Amino acid sequence: MVSQSNANPFRIVALMAALAAATPAWADDDAQSSSSLPDWVSLHIQGTVTNQEHPAFHSAIPDGPESMKSEQQSAETTDVTLYLGVRLGGLEVYFNPEQEEGFGPSGTFGIAGYTTGEAYKVGQYAPYYRTPRLFGRYVVDLGGEAQTVEDGLNQLAGTHDADNLTVTFGKFSVVDIFDNNAYAHDPKNDFLNWSIIELGAFDYAAESWGYTYGATAEWNQDWWTLRGGVFDMSRVPNDKYLDRGFGQYQAVAEAEERHEILGNPGKVRALFFLTSAKQGSYMDAVALGQISGETPDAQLVAHHQMRPGGGINAEQQILPDLGAFFRVSANDGAIEEYDFTDINRSLSGGLSLTGQRWDRPADAIGLGAAANAISKQARAYFAAGGLGGLVGDGQLPSYAAERIVETYYKAEVVPGISVAFDYQRVVSPGYDAVRGPINFFTVRLHAFY
Repeated sequence: MVSQSNANPFRIVALMAALAAATPAWADDDAQSSSSLPDWVSLHIQGTVTNQEHPAFHSAIPDGPESMKSEQQSAETTDVTLYLGVRLGGLEVYFNPEQEEGFGPSGTFGIAGYTTGEAYKVGQYAPYYRTPRLFGRYVVDLGGEAQTVEDGLNQLAGTHDADNLTVTFGKFSVVDIFDNNAYAHDPKNDFLNWSIIELGAFDYAAESWGYTYGATAEWNQDWWTLRGGVFDMSRVPNDKYLDRGFGQYQAVAEAEERHEILGNPGKVRALFFLTSAKQGSYMDAVALGQISGETPDAQLVAHHQMRPGGGINAEQQILPDLGAFFRVSANDGAIEEYDFTDINRSLSGGLSLTGQRWDRPADAIGLGAAANAISKQARAYFAAGGLGGLVGDGQLPSYAAERIVETYYKAEVVPGISVAFDYQRVVSPGYDAVRGPINFFTVRLHAFY
């Protein structure tokens, strides 16, 4: 068995105990809100620990440089985040310092629909500090019914008109604003798989941890919202550093429609993105590799070009305790993946049920599935030994779409602390039909105050 964590379990238990002890000082026992603070301040803290394991699985070919390793593995991630917000006149400012540690199995490589949203493309086995978010928000009221805004993560208590223009700028994640979904979007509380919590083919701008600099505007009116934003790309694909001066950028637009079916609310979002960056063509890389006799590398043939993509994201309450979600997405498969993962087509969906029926309203159970595919050009590139952002076995003897099933049960231990048990089965990991299937078992501990 390969263990990929040297996290100290006693330190983790002490962390959770400290979070629990802090509750009476500044959080309401039932609502977990910072009600004792003035309404111009919001303060919360969260800690999440995940341990993910898979047993050994069959592979007809040797493990490659970006394969999910076929021997038994265990990997752990931890993070602790402070969510501080202050209101300065009409401007809201938010700051999220964070301590992180760990990787996913195989160093967060080997599966395009990767199995834990708590793992990043980079990291280390000792705790390290980051600032994932530092941003401002300004809301211009445009009329309509006054709506109460509850205190929450990166959200100050107050009131705003239902019709408004919301501007956000600074450092944050593209998916803080776009591709939201009530049932599948938060790896700390619901599903874990990358291609279930996001549009799989949404190659959104980010550094290796998933954050970037940018600005967005959201126009909210009655039953609809229009969103648009511009974001900085990483310097090269999947890099730790962002491009200087927005020379490489991404534009994102999303339209959201809100409705009711038999009294049950639902939303449909249509998203489009356009990436302008130094990107390589898969077939140009393969052609150069054939001439040079070297393994193809898309960055060796990269030049500045546009890459479009988009998707549909829907959520629908079916009953007060039962909801469904659905996503479908696609991008230009002739050009390399840049900042998210190696998916050109993706389809996902599932159900989420809360625990009211068994008198545990804070519990939840989810069942989801995803199917991910790559283009013919990408298949040729990986078959010739090319490597992507997350996958690359060094060969691709038999292509098949990745198929993923995920289910979880989240149980509240005490208010503010939950434990979740998650199972995933991945067929054809990295699009390789001669590897797998792989069974993943995850335990997630989450505390929030």
